[in-house]
Amino acid sequence: MAAVIENAVHPAFEKLRSHRISTLNVTVEEYRHRKTGARHLHLAADNDENVFFVALRTFPMDSTGVAHILEHTALCGSERFPVRDPFFMMIRRSLNTFMNAFTSSDWTAYPFASMNRKDFDNLLTVYLDSVFFSSLDPLDFAQEGHRLEFDTPEDPSTDLVYRGVVYNEMKGAMSAPTSQLWQNLSSHLFPTTTYHYNSGGEPDHIVDLSYDDLLRFYRHHYHPSNAIFATYGDIPAHEHHERFEELALKRFDHLDVELPVRDEKRMFSPVRVDQSYAVSEGEETSHKTHIVMGWLLGHSFDLQENLEGQLLVSVLLENSASPLMRALETTDIGHSPSPMCGLEDSNREMTFVCGIEGSEPEKQGELEQLIEQTLAKVVQEGVSQDRLEAILHQLELHQREIAGDSFPYGLQLIMTAISPMVHGGDPVELLDLEPVLADMREKIRDPQYVPDLIRRKLLENPHRVTLTLRPDDKLESRRQAAIRDALARRKAALTDEEVQQIIDRARALEERQTRKDDDSILPKVDLSDVPLQLPEPEARFAGDMSATIYARGTNGLVYEQVVVPVPNLSEDELLLLPYYTTLIPEVGCGKLDYLQMQDRISAESGGISASFSAKGRIDDVQDLSGYIIFNGKALARNREALTRLLSDVFNGARFDEKERVRELIAQIRSRREQGVTGSGHALAMGAASQGISPGAWLSFRLGGLEAIRGVKALDKSLGDPAELDRLCEQLAALHERIRQQPRQFLLIGEEEQLDPMLGELKSVWGDTNSDGGDSWKLTPVSYQTRQAWLTSTQVNFCAKAYSTVAIDHPDAAALTVLGGFLRNGYLHRAIREKGGAYGGGAGQDSVNGTFRFFSYRDPRLGDTLEDFDKALDWLQKEQHDPQELEESILGVIGQLDRPRSPAGAARHAFHNHLFGRTPEQRARFRERVLAVTLEDMKRVAREWLKPENANVAVVTSFENRDKATDLGLEIQEL
Repeated sequence: MAAVIENAVHPAFEKLRSHRISTLNVTVEEYRHRKTGARHLHLAADNDENVFFVALRTFPMDSTGVAHILEHTALCGSERFPVRDPFFMMIRRSLNTFMNAFTSSDWTAYPFASMNRKDFDNLLTVYLDSVFFSSLDPLDFAQEGHRLEFDTPEDPSTDLVYRGVVYNEMKGAMSAPTSQLWQNLSSHLFPTTTYHYNSGGEPDHIVDLSYDDLLRFYRHHYHPSNAIFATYGDIPAHEHHERFEELALKRFDHLDVELPVRDEKRMFSPVRVDQSYAVSEGEETSHKTHIVMGWLLGHSFDLQENLEGQLLVSVLLENSASPLMRALETTDIGHSPSPMCGLEDSNREMTFVCGIEGSEPEKQGELEQLIEQTLAKVVQEGVSQDRLEAILHQLELHQREIAGDSFPYGLQLIMTAISPMVHGGDPVELLDLEPVLADMREKIRDPQYVPDLIRRKLLENPHRVTLTLRPDDKLESRRQAAIRDALARRKAALTDEEVQQIIDRARALEERQTRKDDDSILPKVDLSDVPLQLPEPEARFAGDMSATIYARGTNGLVYEQVVVPVPNLSEDELLLLPYYTTLIPEVGCGKLDYLQMQDRISAESGGISASFSAKGRIDDVQDLSGYIIFNGKALARNREALTRLLSDVFNGARFDEKERVRELIAQIRSRREQGVTGSGHALAMGAASQGISPGAWLSFRLGGLEAIRGVKALDKSLGDPAELDRLCEQLAALHERIRQQPRQFLLIGEEEQLDPMLGELKSVWGDTNSDGGDSWKLTPVSYQTRQAWLTSTQVNFCAKAYSTVAIDHPDAAALTVLGGFLRNGYLHRAIREKGGAYGGGAGQDSVNGTFRFFSYRDPRLGDTLEDFDKALDWLQKEQHDPQELEESILGVIGQLDRPRSPAGAARHAFHNHLFGRTPEQRARFRERVLAVTLEDMKRVAREWLKPENANVAVVTSFENRDKATDLGLEIQEL
């Protein structure tokens, strides 16, 4: 703990304050750099996962994506590290637990995290040089942003085309109707400020950005006087200051950075807007309109305003018992509530949004009336004290919980603090909610407090936009025709000299992309820096009950799981499992209907959920076992209530509220359909792998492309009351079968909570042994796949998959290392840099015994599939630097050692044991990874990755049907 109480201050900085937040176990220290005015927020914590974050306030005033393209280009070489790709090179040479860069609507940030001090210092050196002394080579701008090329770069007789990583990234991002919905709504809520524009870039506007525009933006914004530094962990602040000063800050003086930071001009009457989004030509357009209403609220950095906004959204939209959410779920105006519903509080001024999807354009007035009447009714009737207490309980729980399973915990805290720091608020206030929650508890005693908020912020607030976004099956063809025509005119106007310039730039970029830089100038860790295998949490077991118990520092929360083996289900019953696990915390239970259950869950817990998990044996992926897991968490004072809640849901959930089931299926359909363009690479890999093992087949059928097609058919069929009756009966029968299965329990909490938790578990559950009948078996799976899945998208997602081995097979380690080796050495350059896709790579999935290649937001199809094969040729034929192997091994070890939250580490250990992943097996795998040789990788590639055995799947547009057919792919329509 010595680092946490360190008080030394570096002379280049002045300390502004220090504030202990006991509920987060951090001390917040705030500093200012004396010369430049750069600000530094340090969260001192007894945690060796140290986080660094530097943000620049960026307020673009157009939609060219200048801040986003700059974020990419800044990481392509710097003064001290004049290599082509230091960011991706450092990913390979590091034991980082997180490395990335973000472009928000009004700031751009460069964060990383590492548990290794040498590695942290290495990354800090590269990051600070990249941000403040970036090279910004024009060829990197052409690669990462946009460029004009001939379709065949050396052949001026071919068409002119636009290429670029961000250009294709944003074509993919803006393919999703929800992205267009948010951007269109923002542009009308914010007609005059930076939020009017798409900070990521609109593809049609990205091509207007010049290299000189990029340079001007960099020189104006990327200066320490416009910078906010933030750190978290056990490295003392003064050590950070020493490095900041030495590596960057000493070279700068103060600069007055003029930024267009101001509030939006208020509108005095609501606005209605009607716009379109693209669907495929000939696609059915009925029931595909989105209608949303958005209000502009107060400052996000004003704690009072912010918490009132959070309170509003919780009262109205938190769950199905909330009045506005209930109205949106039960209305026949549309299929389900809009995914936009909620509060956006990261901008300078907040927005409150609600609405519906699956509607028709002419329903706009009806929706406005429904929402206004619902709000007026809440104002008239008020909100119960119990409900308000439950909402404050959720805010307290959310603030206390130590997250960090998918995102470093320290970075999550920094992300909470960054918005007030950008906009002039107090970061400490938003982190230290305890005193504010106490104040809020007093305010809600006034029965008019919440009704007055709704009246003032929503009903009487004229700065309101209603947006109707309707489908248009001709929009994309018009857009593409306009682009083709513009490019054709541009080509016709080119002089011979300009033609040669385009060819010369393409050639220069090709040479730059294939150049082998001297990466020895970059710092690195090596295998000698790899730590010993991290100890896993120690479990103890209840002697007279099947319960596994972990004592963990959970900051006043308890976690509980009920785990049952999957019964021997038919295929039809198996396909119901995702619906069952989604629905069970959302339906009625015992004598309580679903609305009463929603209130109870909110008051007594931090939420309950159910999930399904299946894995093959460590030595045989064809032998699958599976479990259904019921999860819950709560503040320690509610531990007994949590145990009773899980027991009641497990024993008493009912599926007889048919309209509720109907609503929930519509919502599942909507979420799955909207997820395609965001996770198309995973869906393509799942489709390519489907015939390799039972686990891969199950994933494809339950959560993959076939599942999306299945839920669309199910949702459509439920218009028939008989089909709805049948589904409810099937779910009830499945629940009864699951309820009969033997149970085991997982308990996680602080030491003093565990014995009482165990006692309450025994009291509530009693005897947990029961005979569940035959164990679950899936028939082994083996068939080849070549499919093209067609949907509305402007980009492609490509995948190839090969049948390989289970985790304990001696070749699993070499195949795992091979994935990173192919990505680093060949695929990144071929698919991202040359091909223009946002990403691409390869990896071994030992759970399902598959090795998969993939591309993400990719402008190409056949060429990318060829590049997957060329990567294997490159592996066998080229000479390889041993350092490249070491980097790939480091990457695997970094993943194996990825830190988790205290509760997450315990859950991970428990579920490893559940599926036979013992510490001994994991140690064996780690040793094999560290021992992998170049020859091992070549051998396993020859053995397992034979091109004739490849399975192929792509997600692409309807317009690419003929291309996909020419590639020999079977057409599937989503």
